[in-house]
Amino acid sequence: MRIEHLRQRLADLGAKPVHIQRVLRAWTHALPLSAGPARRGPNLPQAVLDALPALTAELDGLARLHSEHPAEDGSARLLVQLPDGQTVESVLLPRDGLCVSSQVGCAVGCVFCMTGRDGLLRQVGSAEIVAQVVLARRQRAVKKVVFMGMGEPAHNMENVIEAIQLLGTEGGIGHKNLVFSTVGDHRVFERLPTLTVKPALALSLHTSRADLRFELLPKAPRISPDELVELGETYARRTGYPIQYQWTLIDGVNDTPEELDGIVRLLAGKYAIMNMIPYNAVPDLPFRRPAWDKAADIARQLHRRGILTKLRNSAGQDVEGGCGQLRARVLGDETRPAEAPVKFVSRS
Repeated sequence: MRIEHLRQRLADLGAKPVHIQRVLRAWTHALPLSAGPARRGPNLPQAVLDALPALTAELDGLARLHSEHPAEDGSARLLVQLPDGQTVESVLLPRDGLCVSSQVGCAVGCVFCMTGRDGLLRQVGSAEIVAQVVLARRQRAVKKVVFMGMGEPAHNMENVIEAIQLLGTEGGIGHKNLVFSTVGDHRVFERLPTLTVKPALALSLHTSRADLRFELLPKAPRISPDELVELGETYARRTGYPIQYQWTLIDGVNDTPEELDGIVRLLAGKYAIMNMIPYNAVPDLPFRRPAWDKAADIARQLHRRGILTKLRNSAGQDVEGGCGQLRARVLGDETRPAEAPVKFVSRS
């Protein structure tokens, strides 16, 4: 289901825009669909009231909790079942945040990510995306939503945009607290500035080297790190939100002195935040998480060189925190044989 379909169904029942807004506000805040005192608007039409029980059941079925896995850091990984039986992951984050999925699987194929190993299975509808937020709000407050779960949001643009627009209006979430995370796609920089609700932007950088980036993200658009940062800077200046650059820190791959020099070259003077995220190790992938002391030293060096850097202690380390890991385990994917080590192009 898409949000536009929900709006049309309510309109077909005789709901006026104020009624539709009221129902959507109640839904996105995890309240009964009829919620809202009469002083905030006229009562719902009788045909709408009559349809609410069936509609409630249908909306509840968009995202059902399959299993919950709380972590010691206060986060909790949720395995969410969609109406067709497919599953995606959402993560309740500390400080009232939520990470949601926009696709079942992913077509980008990042070599260090579990989600992309089986490719893209299907898109997640805009109502299914919002339903993940509703499901989370039944458990705790959600004041920030990041589109950093399974999937590449740019590959499901219309559904993600619909969800963002609803969450930033009736959903009551501040625009800068809606974070669109992408590996980079020219369509993102064309569409997002035109929206009424303009989300913050997180760009998956991971390396300052074009050759290594193409190896790490083999199916991503061929945008070099230099071009990606320039596109990001334009968006940051237009919206007033700094770009959050995501850097999954992988031992021996992108944690070298040369990469630190590259980061400084790219981000010096930019309206940006560098998020260093130590890799969530996956047992049958050939990548490893660097020692925390090493990661902390990298962040300190960048700070001293003028780059605002936040070292993120990846949420959910003890509950298969890497994107796609929980779903893979539940599906029995951990029995797959280990892959051969990946070799990367070296500087010579």
